[in-house]
This record gives sequence, C-alpha cells and structure tokens, in this order.
Amino acid sequence: MARPSLLLPVLVSVAALLVPPGAAADVAPVEYRPVRGPSAPAEHRFLQKTLPGQELPRHAYDLAAEAAGQVPVAGARWRFVGPTNIGGRIVDLALDPRRRDTVYAAAASGGLWRSTDAGATFAPAWPDNLTQAMGSVAVTPNGTIYVGTGEANPGGGSITYTGTGVYRSADSGRTWTNIGLRDSGAVGEIVVDPRDSRRIFVAATGSLFNPGGDRGVYRTEDGGRTWTRVLAGVNDTTGASEVVFDPTDPDRVYAVLWDHLRQPDRRSYSGVGSGVYRSTDGGDTWQRLDGLLPPAADVGRIGLGVAPSDPNRLYAIVGRGATSAQPFGGFHTSSDAGETWTRLPDDPALVASQSSFAWWFGKVWVNPNDANHVHVAGVALLTTHDGGRTWSADSESIHVDHHAMTWDPRYPARVYLGNDGGVYRSDSDGDGGWVKATHEPYTQFYSLAISPQDPSRISGGTQDNGSLRSWGPVRFNEYAGGDGEENLINPTDVDNVFACYQYGNCYRSVDGGDTLEFFSDRTTSDRRNWFTPVQFDPTDPNVLYYGGNRLNRSTDNGVTWTPISPDLTGGPGQDTYPFGTITTVAAAPSDPRTIYVGTDDGRLWRTTDLGATWTLLRDGDQWVTRIAVDPRRASTVYATLSGYRSGSYAPHVLVSRDGGTSWRDLSGNLPQAPVNDVVLGHGRTLYVATDQGVFVSPAGTARWWRLGRDLPLVPVDDIEYDPGTHRLVAGTFGRGIYQLSVP
Repeated sequence: MARPSLLLPVLVSVAALLVPPGAAADVAPVEYRPVRGPSAPAEHRFLQKTLPGQELPRHAYDLAAEAAGQVPVAGARWRFVGPTNIGGRIVDLALDPRRRDTVYAAAASGGLWRSTDAGATFAPAWPDNLTQAMGSVAVTPNGTIYVGTGEANPGGGSITYTGTGVYRSADSGRTWTNIGLRDSGAVGEIVVDPRDSRRIFVAATGSLFNPGGDRGVYRTEDGGRTWTRVLAGVNDTTGASEVVFDPTDPDRVYAVLWDHLRQPDRRSYSGVGSGVYRSTDGGDTWQRLDGLLPPAADVGRIGLGVAPSDPNRLYAIVGRGATSAQPFGGFHTSSDAGETWTRLPDDPALVASQSSFAWWFGKVWVNPNDANHVHVAGVALLTTHDGGRTWSADSESIHVDHHAMTWDPRYPARVYLGNDGGVYRSDSDGDGGWVKATHEPYTQFYSLAISPQDPSRISGGTQDNGSLRSWGPVRFNEYAGGDGEENLINPTDVDNVFACYQYGNCYRSVDGGDTLEFFSDRTTSDRRNWFTPVQFDPTDPNVLYYGGNRLNRSTDNGVTWTPISPDLTGGPGQDTYPFGTITTVAAAPSDPRTIYVGTDDGRLWRTTDLGATWTLLRDGDQWVTRIAVDPRRASTVYATLSGYRSGSYAPHVLVSRDGGTSWRDLSGNLPQAPVNDVVLGHGRTLYVATDQGVFVSPAGTARWWRLGRDLPLVPVDDIEYDPGTHRLVAGTFGRGIYQLSVP
C-alpha cells in the first residue's frame, strides 16, 4: 500500500482586503493551504495525539476515559450554552419503524440523537457517560436500537476517538447495553434482517491505527448475545465499510471491504484487500465480485448501492489506489447482481465531487421507487436520473460533505440527509427542497473566545462550520468560513474580533465580524500549523502575537506585523504533514517583555527582551498544546503536552517557578491522555481541558478533581475563564459549548 497523492501549497491573490462574512473559506489575499480537505484536520489530530514515529495505542481513548471516570468530582453542574442551530457531522441515519416522523441521527463525535418531528429538532438518545464517537445506527421492526461506535470516515478531526463496540437499547435509547465487538475500532454499517430482527450484520471497519482486532463482517442470530465473523479480509488491515441486503431476498447480502491503515509516517487508505463481496446463503459463504475489480488490485474505498425496485441493479463508486494520480476510480453499474459490471462515462461533476479524498465519502443511495435515480456522496451531493450517465451537483442549497441518507417509506418522496452541517429533509426525493433541522446541538469546536465586557458574547472555531459568533442576525451564526480555528474578542472592545481558518489564514474586524480584513499575508513564516496560534498581549490588546515557525508581533491591533524570532522549531518533520511550527504563545502579564512559546516538536522557549534573544527551556517533549503564565510572577509558567503514551507516565502538565530552568510534573491523577489547554483561575486554582473532559486542581498541585457534573464524555479542546463573572466556558468537540460557575 502506497501513500496517496497530496495537493501542493496553493497561493490565491485578489485585490480586495475587506470581505463579507464567510469569505474566509473561499478567497483570501494570499492563502496558505498546503493540504485541503478532511485529511488536514485528521493529520493534525494524529500528529498531535501520538508520539513521533509511533502508532496510536490500542484503546487509548476509552482506557483514558475509564481512568477519568475514577477521578472524584467537584464543582457545580455544567450548563449547555449552544449552538443549537448549526449542527455538525452526521455519519448515519435510521428511521423508527413503529413511530411516524421519528428519525435517529448519529453524530460523528456527538452521540446519538432522536427527532420525533420529522427531523426538525433533535433530543439526546445516548448517555453522556459513554463514548460520543458514532459509526452507525439501525432500528429493528420492534423498535430495538443498535449503535456501532467509532466513526469509519478517517478524517475531519475525530479520527483518534475510536469506538468501544456495539450497543443495544430496547427502550428507545433510555438505557444501553454493550453487546460486543469492543475491538472493532469503528463500525461502518449495521443492518437488520427484515424477516428476523434478531439476525443482524455489522460491518466492522477496524481501528484506523492498529492492524487486527475485530474486522470484517460479523453476524448475530440472537440479537447480539453472540457474534460470528462470516467474512474476513485477506490481511489484518482490511475491515468492512458496508453491508447491504437485497431488499427482495435477504439471503442475498453484499459487503464492501476496505483495506486501510494510518501508519506513523503515512496514510495508506487503499490496498489489495478492498473489494465487493456477495453472499447468496445469508452470509454463510461469500464470493468476491471480480468483475468489478480484479483480484489483488490496489483499491481505495468503495461505495455500493442496490436498487430496491430492481434488486439485480447495482451501482458502485470506486476510489483508486494511492499510487494513482487520479483518486476517482469510476462509477460502475451491474444489471445482473454483480456478475458483470460496466464503467459509465466519467462525468466531470461526479469526478470533481470526490476531490482528492474519495475515502471521505464512499456512499451510493438509490431511490426505492426508481432504479435510475441515484444520489452519491461527495463534497457536493451528486444526482443522476438516468442510471449514472449524466449528473447534477448540489453544493448551494445544502452543506457540503455528505455521509448518510435514508428514505421514509411512510411518505412517497421523503428523504433525510446527513452531512457535515447536520440533518436535512426533502419531500422531493432529494431533488432539492431541502429543509435543515432547527435544533441539533452537536457542533465540534476547536476554539473559543469570550468577552469580560459582555458575557453573552462567545465566538469559536468549528470543524467545517466556520467561525461562529453568538451575536448578530441570530443567536449563533457563521461570520468566517472554512474549518474555524483561532478566535479572539478584544477584552476592552467587543467589536474588535479576530477569526482564523486552517493554516493560519486570519482576519481582523472592528465591527464585530460584519466585515473582515485579512492580515496573514503581512506576517513572516515559512510554515504554519493547521491550528495557528494568535494571542493578545494580556496588558495591551493592541499588541498581538502570531506563530508560524517564527513568532510575529503586532503593535497596532494586527494591521502590521514584525517577526521577532528565528525559526523556533527543529524544522519540518518527515511525515506527510511536516508542520515544524509554533503551537502556543503566552506573554507574561506582569512583564510584557517576557514571552513563552511552545512548538509541535516539543520545544519550549522564553524571551525576556521581546525577542531580541531566545532561551531554549525544554526540547524533546511531545507536542506543546498550551502555555499559561502566572499573572503576578513572570517566572511561574505552566505548560501542557499532548499525546497518548502506551505504558508511559511522561508528563502532560508541567510547572516551572524559575522561568523554565527547572520543571515539575503536575499530571498526578489525571488520565494518561492529551491535555489540550490550561487556565489559571482564582488564587492557585488550575483548570485543564483534556480529551476526557475538564479537571481542576484547587491548590495548583498534582491532585486533580473532575470538574462539575453533566458534561458529556467528549473531548474539550479549549476552555476560557472570566474572573469577573466567575465562569468557565468549555468548547467541546462534538457537543457544543458548556459553561459553569466557579469560585
């Protein structure tokens, strides 16, 4: 298996510097985008959460979550703040056969949700204390719900949050039982035999990072009490991404296998194990459909669709192997249940919809009443009415990046769609007329900003839903596009805001984000991280810092910039995504000439003369996620580190009380998991955000408590503390924004 082709850095030039809200995702004066698509946040997450040259330890996330559950709880109850009108990535949808207008939506890192009003509003149907990483959902004719945990799509920022197996609920989601396949890592599909609701097939995709485990197609005939693997791959990196019944003959079952693995030094999202298989005896035996792809071909992800009105008619979209210059491997059709296949003409719109990451989609949906009417997942939603000969694309009326679709048999033309923006409904068979859900509280946040002047003002960067603000035309609205990254609100002027999208493409605004001025082209760097840090000086908000591989300083509120450091990293790494960049910067409140910097290659630096000279404090650590400086003593500094460490107790939280000359480990009883942020509270109180929630040390020591109640078991990427209102605000990656009162 070879490495997939990558896009080269792109520079885009336009004359205008002032742009309307949302333009950041589309046009920038000098845009730095070395990598595009869902692989960018995925690789950022992988490199941040793992040790250099090592794979992610098996069960790293859920073992750390178990340890977090043993930490005692202290503090008040967390309160959900929002947003409810934005949504987030939906990976699967299922209808309740017993209840009209009831639909379940599986959010990538936000749990399972139920709507009883035809997809208008969603309420939780999943426990807060279980993993929120979803893969698939299915409902039996008697209303029993099955959920497979762990997202099978290897991108979009949540790849390191693997699942913990398959769960069952017999009471509409009030209680859940784990019924096995704990080592599946991710689940691509669950299907129920329409004749026997105790007979269920699961497409176990497998861990993206570790070979082996529960991979392939599994079958239970007793409602999940026991499982049998009925189809295995040719190697230990091949899992199953789909299982599809012939709707007229459930003994005829199709399965898609996908050979892929994220290795420490590359992505291998194709291989000889990929292919389409068919069983005609209910899964006892299987035949590879070599008419579609020859044996031992290096193939990527495949999406399969079966026409309910003509079950011999199949469609398949194929992603090519990594060695191919074109990731699109064709759209194929079969009229004889997969014995023979015809590759249809490569329609430009269909090819473009797969971009350079066909592995992000791999879904084909056929209208139950019209075998020639087909939708295909892509960046845009692709539609054909002539069996795949011509296509139209919809990327305007709905959010992009599509992953789930289901028709409602109670209504002749009603279809539900899930994408990176949430849930949509159409009463026109998916040919337009889309209506977005109005209440879907499962947005994935990377960052937050709050205002001490106006507690109602919150902004934040989100996965594929841009930078959001709580003020403006509606309670939460997008004011800068792309994958939202760093957000700032001037503590002395609520209308002076900053918003970035991926790779440090950043804007400033003096009217609350109504108009945006691009400034990143005025900074000096050779490289920028996917999440580039931008920070105010704590004593003067007209002074800002911007970190590429060199630190930049502005004294006029971001209008002009001057580099004040050399390259503070060890240079670009050897990985596919060689960052070698600054990841965090903090100026000392008591001495604005003292600045601390951390990098993605584990370096900590200090300057005491505004960058004239720099002192290397630490080298060889894991990715430095955040630095915080004591407001009264510039020599007291805290640093947090990322990385899951297999069998290692290397520190995640450090403190120095002598300006970085010596350090003490404060990790204590924290779970062995990435620490994403550290905030200094009242007195000596420390707060940290981790992949398993928020923790507090009231005395600033190595003794920690899990902070507050009612915060879901979801990664927290950013926390903000407002001493004036005694509140802590948390941005979660999958469940929106929460806050609670603190001393």
